[in-house]
Amino acid sequence: MKENGQFAADRRPSGIPRVPYRPAPGRPPGLDVLDLSGLAARAAERELPLTLPARPAFHLIVAVRGGRLACSVDFTSCTAGAGDWLWVWPGQVLQFPDGPGDCDATVLVFPTGFPSAATDALIRDGEHAPYRLVSPGAARQAALLRYLDALVEEHKELPGLTLEAYIETLRDLLSVILIRLAHLADPRKQTRSAGSEPFHLFRQAVEEGFGRTHRVEDYADQLGYSARTLTRATRAALGCGAKRYIDDRVLLEAKRLLIHTSLPPAAISERIGFAYPTVFSAFFRQHTGMTPTEFRSLTRP
Repeated sequence: MKENGQFAADRRPSGIPRVPYRPAPGRPPGLDVLDLSGLAARAAERELPLTLPARPAFHLIVAVRGGRLACSVDFTSCTAGAGDWLWVWPGQVLQFPDGPGDCDATVLVFPTGFPSAATDALIRDGEHAPYRLVSPGAARQAALLRYLDALVEEHKELPGLTLEAYIETLRDLLSVILIRLAHLADPRKQTRSAGSEPFHLFRQAVEEGFGRTHRVEDYADQLGYSARTLTRATRAALGCGAKRYIDDRVLLEAKRLLIHTSLPPAAISERIGFAYPTVFSAFFRQHTGMTPTEFRSLTRP
């Protein structure tokens, strides 16, 4: 299968296809700007239509200009209408059950690290949100569309600009949009810190290691902090302790695999770091009130 293009997917048997970021052929890396039909065509070329669940490894923002768009992000279904902005974060399971339909939308695709460092520091705690569906008021929507239209226009070509200046222009325009959307989604960002460095290191370590260990002490040893420091940092950022954060991440992955794959619960148990299926079943029942099998039968179509 071809590997160039946005939707070259790492397919895993009985798993959720992972979609790495790839710049469009002939374009510099960092930001793709396209419409929904273009996104659907690129996905179909990679044998991964929008109607199937996938796990993009990049940010995807859909600005709906007209019509309606049905989507599902990590078990939550919604319909975005004209004036809505959908922001999906890397690693979330995304699906457009009806495809692009007749929706008129501008789509922004970019990897983590493309926005400026200051913008990234402001928005990065959004990684803990289920997803962002923002419906700005008329005045703010008009301003956002002006920024978006400028970004679309600048993205088309680079007249009189060096490649470095062109990329920086796109980065700056994108940053304005991201900051505005982040504040609209959560006005508390105006006074709330995005989290301390120990927390962000802990979050990254959990993301990489929850399939091996669920112990706060193991992450503390790995990062060179005490378990108490990680707990304080997590509580300051999210309002919950470090152990709760780990358990929530494990539970999220279990639900993703139960809904979107055919893996038996025993295989899921091993994939997410449980030594015995019975321990996984007890953990899942404690947090949901159901066994993994009961959850799958109730939630899968």
